[in-house]
Amino acid sequence: MSDTHVVFNQVPPLQGYNPATSPVLAEALEREGGGWGAEEVFALGALAGTAEAERWGDLADRNAPILRAYDRYGHRVDEIEYDPAYHELMRTAIAHGLHAAPWAEDRPGAHVVRAAKNGVWTVEPGHLCPISMTYAVVPALRHNPELAAIYEPLLTSRIYDPELTVPATKTGITAGMSMTEKQGGSDVRAGTTQAVPNADGSHTLTGHKWFTSAAMSDIFLVLAQAPAGLSCFMLPRVLPDGTRNRMRIMRVKDKLGNHANASSEIEYDGAAAWLVGEEGRGVRTIIEMVNLTRLDCALGSATSMRKGLAQAMHHTAHRKAFGGYLIDAPLMRNVLADMAVEAEAATMLAMRMAGATDRAVRGDEREAMLRRIGLAAAKYWICKQATAHAAEAMECFGGNGYAEESGMPRLFREAPLMGIWEGSGNVSALDTLRAMATKPECVEVLLDELAGPAGQDARLGAHVDGLRAQLADPATLEYRARAVAENIALALQGALLVGRGHPAVAEAFLVTRLDGRHGGAYGTLPTGLDLAPILERAMVKG
Repeated sequence: MSDTHVVFNQVPPLQGYNPATSPVLAEALEREGGGWGAEEVFALGALAGTAEAERWGDLADRNAPILRAYDRYGHRVDEIEYDPAYHELMRTAIAHGLHAAPWAEDRPGAHVVRAAKNGVWTVEPGHLCPISMTYAVVPALRHNPELAAIYEPLLTSRIYDPELTVPATKTGITAGMSMTEKQGGSDVRAGTTQAVPNADGSHTLTGHKWFTSAAMSDIFLVLAQAPAGLSCFMLPRVLPDGTRNRMRIMRVKDKLGNHANASSEIEYDGAAAWLVGEEGRGVRTIIEMVNLTRLDCALGSATSMRKGLAQAMHHTAHRKAFGGYLIDAPLMRNVLADMAVEAEAATMLAMRMAGATDRAVRGDEREAMLRRIGLAAAKYWICKQATAHAAEAMECFGGNGYAEESGMPRLFREAPLMGIWEGSGNVSALDTLRAMATKPECVEVLLDELAGPAGQDARLGAHVDGLRAQLADPATLEYRARAVAENIALALQGALLVGRGHPAVAEAFLVTRLDGRHGGAYGTLPTGLDLAPILERAMVKG
């Protein structure tokens, strides 16, 4: 072989890495009451690090779903064909309880364990959309006890059954959500889909939905205008008599990323559906589903940060430049440590919201109040940081990171999704204000949550004092909604780090994110910080 073809100084594949070894994730799992599930989380993380699982993710992303509107004879079938790898991903996720399984477990911490499992199943995020929807649909569906009695056991089943048939006859089902329309987007009250009541108690839906998640799901929650106003309905893909419901898949969206997920444009042409909740209170009924998917957005963005950081740590630990390994270069250490601080803060806050969700489900009113205001702010801020974080992780590879083979372009394409799905930045920020308006007591719960840690550090204390003043001033509040949401999220992150985080990470966060000694990009940490333990926590482990 010619000397020009001798390969050296190339980084080996990152395989055998178990995302469950992340200290911040393991600590949060224990802290939020899910320590009993650590072995399950570790086992799933080990599977995520295998070459086989990585291959499933690559194939599902590369071979995008294909719409088959008609069969060979011209009959309308409205089916989406997936790569077999997609079904392997779905089968694995459901078998490990990443979907609605926690609703069937009467055990504290079940929702936290599920959150951690989502945080280690990092191979491909597209299939996690129907997984998230299936998780989120259960509390909304309970507004119709008769429907819940039929479908909840199937939604919580750990069996993946992709066959398109009568949902009630299957061993397990998945769910989707159909809210937005082309003229309204996030303004779901502008929807024009009509729901006409029938004598048998069902409704007939006619309308066009601009984005419908996971169009091959078995059941959907749909918003439509009933005689008493906007209402929520359960719509099955296949009717009880075995015929296809009149739900037409017009096209599969061609998206920047999230290629494995068949986000679709749907037309309801006289489709049969059943009312869920009170007629005219559709948003109130479906909002819990939206909140749970927002939790998954925050968790997903934190997962993206940890994955990008792991890739960057691995690359720089094996790549040499200018006579040494990249990871030993002072400026690269600054960049990596800065990214690690962001990933830790994001993970701690996302898992705190998972813990609040778990306790709220079990009747803890204080935790429900904290979740009400904290989740909207967390979704806004964590998801907002993910894209810049992914770009920096890709840049750590240099030109190699821009090549598709590295996997970094896919990570980068996925990053903006969580900030847009389930309410873009403005919607999440405004929902933070809405929480204060509809549940004023949640502000006191928030400030009480912050009080103890704020008394332990002057920088956090000053930030919380400023936040309190912001919240007390109603003037131009809507104009300042993003700043308010950001400062709530930063305050919660700072409080978690001061009270429960690693001291070196906490100090770096406080100095930069709260005390202002930071530039406009990653890698601008000031001198004097102890970076060694921060980087040690971020090191890739099997």
